[in-house]
Amino acid sequence: MTASASLTTSTGIMKTFGSFARLVKYQFVLDFFLALIIMWTALEPASRFAGDTLLTLLFFGLGQAGVLFAVMTLDDVTGSKDGSDSANYQDASKTQSRPLKRKPLLTGELTVRQAQLYGYLSLAFGALWWTITIVHTPNKSLWAILITVLLLTLSVQYSWGLKLSYRGLGELLLLFSASAFVLAPYGLATGALPALVLTEGLLFGFGQLLIAGYSNTNDISGDAAAGRRTIAVLTSARGNKIFLGILTAANLLVIVVPVVTGWIPWWFVVTAAPLIVLRLRQYGSFIHNGHALLARSRGVVTFRTTVACVLLFNVIHFGL
Repeated sequence: MTASASLTTSTGIMKTFGSFARLVKYQFVLDFFLALIIMWTALEPASRFAGDTLLTLLFFGLGQAGVLFAVMTLDDVTGSKDGSDSANYQDASKTQSRPLKRKPLLTGELTVRQAQLYGYLSLAFGALWWTITIVHTPNKSLWAILITVLLLTLSVQYSWGLKLSYRGLGELLLLFSASAFVLAPYGLATGALPALVLTEGLLFGFGQLLIAGYSNTNDISGDAAAGRRTIAVLTSARGNKIFLGILTAANLLVIVVPVVTGWIPWWFVVTAAPLIVLRLRQYGSFIHNGHALLARSRGVVTFRTTVACVLLFNVIHFGL
C-alpha cells in the first residue's frame, strides 16, 4: 500500500469514527456519565475506593455507554425513517444552536442500515455489561436490579420499539431514565437509597427533561407531522407554557421539599442557589421571548450547573 493510499484509508476511518461519534451525540453521552460522578461522590469516603465498588461502577459504566449509544442511534434511525429529523433540522441547520452535522443520517455520511446495526450491537453490549454488573455486585438489592432492568428495556423505547414518545409518554420516560442513571449504580454499589441520593437523582432527571421540553417545543411541526405525540404537540402553545412552568416548579420543589422536611441538610438549598436562579431565568426568558432553542441552550447550562452544585455539596458534606 502506498503512503497516499494509507493516508486516504486513515482519513476515511477517522471520518467514519467522527460520523458515529456524532450519531451517538457524544457530548450528551458525556453529560449522562456525570451521573456516575455524582453517585460516587455521594458514597461514604471509605467505600469509594473499595475494589467491589470500583468494579461495579466500571462494569455499569461500560454498560451505560452501550445503552446510551443505542438510545441515541435508534432515535436517529426512527427520525430519519419518519422524516421528523429532516423537518426539525433543515431550517435549524442555518443556526449554531442546532447544526445539521449532528445528524449524519441526514447528511448522508451513514446509512440507516449501518446505524440500525450499530444501535442493536450497542444495546447488546450494554445488556452484557449490566448483566455482569448484577452478577458481580455483592449488593443484590431487588429494587436496584429492577431499576437497572427497566432502564435497559425502556430507555431505548423512547422512539424505537414501543416508541413511547409517540404515545405521549416520552417526558415521563426521560425523567425516569435520566434519574435512574444515578439511582441504579448507587443501589448496585451499596444496596441503599438515601433521601439525598434520590433527591440528586431527580435533579439530574429534571435537568435532562428541561432540555428536552424546550427542544420538543421547537420541534412541534415536525413531530406532529411524524406522529410523535410530545406534550408540546398534544397541547396548545399556552398549555405547553403551563406544562413547562409545572416542570420548572417541580424541579425547584425537589430541592425545597426534602430540605423543609429535614430529609436532607438545610444548606443543600444554599449550594443549589445557582441552579435555582438559572432555572427561573430559563423559564422567564422563554415566557418573555418564546425562543425555544435559546431556552434549550440555557437548559444545557443549567443542567451542568446542577451537576456542579450537587458535586460541591457532596464533597463538602461527605468529604474527599
